[in-house]
Amino acid sequence: MAGAINLSLNQLGARSGTLRAAIVAVTVAAATWLSIGLVLRPRGDKKQPFIPSPRTTILSALREHEDVDLPYPLDALPGGRDVVTPYGSIRVYEWGPEDGERVLLVHGISTPSVALGDLGHEFVRRGYRVMLFDLFGRGYSDAPSDLDYDARLYVTQILLVLASSKLPWTVFHLVGYSLGGGLSVSFTRYFPHLVSSLALVANGGLIRPYHVGWQSRLLYNSGLLPELLVKKLVRRRIRPKKEQPGVAAGGGDIASAETKRHLPNGDGDANGGEGFDSAAISKFRPEITVSSVVRWQVDHHEGFVTAFLSTIRNAPIYAPQEDWRVLDMMLETRRRINHDKEAESIPGLRAGKVFMVLGEDDPVVVKDETIEDATWNLGSDGVEFAVLPGGHELPITRSFDVADAIEGFWRRN
Repeated sequence: MAGAINLSLNQLGARSGTLRAAIVAVTVAAATWLSIGLVLRPRGDKKQPFIPSPRTTILSALREHEDVDLPYPLDALPGGRDVVTPYGSIRVYEWGPEDGERVLLVHGISTPSVALGDLGHEFVRRGYRVMLFDLFGRGYSDAPSDLDYDARLYVTQILLVLASSKLPWTVFHLVGYSLGGGLSVSFTRYFPHLVSSLALVANGGLIRPYHVGWQSRLLYNSGLLPELLVKKLVRRRIRPKKEQPGVAAGGGDIASAETKRHLPNGDGDANGGEGFDSAAISKFRPEITVSSVVRWQVDHHEGFVTAFLSTIRNAPIYAPQEDWRVLDMMLETRRRINHDKEAESIPGLRAGKVFMVLGEDDPVVVKDETIEDATWNLGSDGVEFAVLPGGHELPITRSFDVADAIEGFWRRN
């Protein structure tokens, strides 16, 4: 009996060993197959690090000359080129006298570079060489899909744009509008020797946080909603309606400043000011409005909502911003050196101050608050202001006056 039991146990052990061996063999074979698959997998299967712009997804399907009917045609501005970078392609426009002083213009959060086209033409008419470009995820620039849209990304983009020119852009005037104003301050913080002067038009970076409505907080920063739902809601929220009447609001939010949409509950963050939505994008194309360009981006740029949402969450839009404290120290140092004739000069920001152009009726970048906060951050000697009639659409509809004010600052300093 005992022998039979021992025989059975030996057989069971043998079977168990065989089973273990089989499991090990299968595991090794599976791991080997997976490893071979990873090695042999085509490189094309790797996720593309950027979302292509309408330059790739839309224009390629159009017949010749059909793009002229688009709200933002590829040749809307002179001197266009596409700059291929590791972050995706960037659409750049550069024109004007090659020996003229350089002016780089940086646009806002949702209107692409065409919104500053008239301002660029004004500077060229006065003898300057200008360069504009579409921020990542706007217009005809691709949208990086694996990075935050923060100051680091945008500062890098500006450097890539500058390096793409056949001419040296080693010293230039920097003009930033809305979001572009906050980004210009960030760029100047790290590369002040390149910036001859800094002019900010209805700029972000100092907007007081209390202007952010509860709906914006819920959508952009709460983390309470699934991301796919957030993107769907943001897409619907920022897409301008056709024939939408303008609505004035006191204290708006840059998140909606360029995609004005009035909500019945009075949430101030959803209003960009009367006149913005219906403003003509250019005097050369008066039938095209700001809203039609923004709506075209929402509908046809697959990376636009992603870029918009990440920018709201990560870019230098609301106060306080560390960049302004550093800028204050830079300006103060240059003013001190300017007064000391024997001191060695420091390149960049030669006036030792920043120039700010504000709209009298801008509900987003509120004039009185911005003057108070900029003066507190930079000191009365570190900033100069010009207040012009108009709202947040100021550089789009009053390009001559804005150019006149900025050029006056350059001449005085």
